Amino acid sequence: MGKILAVCTSEKKGTQKIDVGSAEIIENFGLKDDAHAGNWHRQVSLLSFEKIEDFKSRGADVEFGAFGENLVVEGYDFKTLPIGSRFQCNDVILELTQIGKECHHGCVIFQTMGDCIMPREGVFCKVIHGGTVKTGDSFTLL
Repeated sequence: MGKILAVCTSEKKGTQKIDVGSAEIIENFGLKDDAHAGNWHRQVSLLSFEKIEDFKSRGADVEFGAFGENLVVEGYDFKTLPIGSRFQCNDVILELTQIGKECHHGCVIFQTMGDCIMPREGVFCKVIHGGTVKTGDSFTLL
C-alpha cells in the first residue's frame, strides 16, 4: 500500500504544478482545474516519491509538482507495473495507460541537471471513477 504525499495542479500547460493538498478528480477527465485534464489517456500523472528523493540526492533542488506530476505517491515503483494496472484512493479509481513520455529538453530541470526523471519514471492514468484525494490518503494497487 502506498500513500499520497502531494496533490499538484497547474493552471497552464508548460508550467510547474504546485501542491494544493487536495483535489477533486473527475471521471474521464482528471483533476479539477488542472491544465492537463481532459478527455484523453493522460488525465492524471503519477510519480514515485522514492524516485524524486533519488533525483534530489544527485543535487536537484525540486519541489513536489516540479516534474508536472499530479500525484506524488510513496511506496510504488510505477514504471515496473503493467499498462492496465488499477489503483484506488478513497472513491477514485485510476487505470495506468502510459509509462514515461517524450521529454522536451527545454524544461528547467533538464537544463539545470542534464537529466529529468519524468520521461522514465512518470506514469499516466485515466480516471475510471472520480472522487476527492488529499495528502496523507492511502493509495492501493488493485
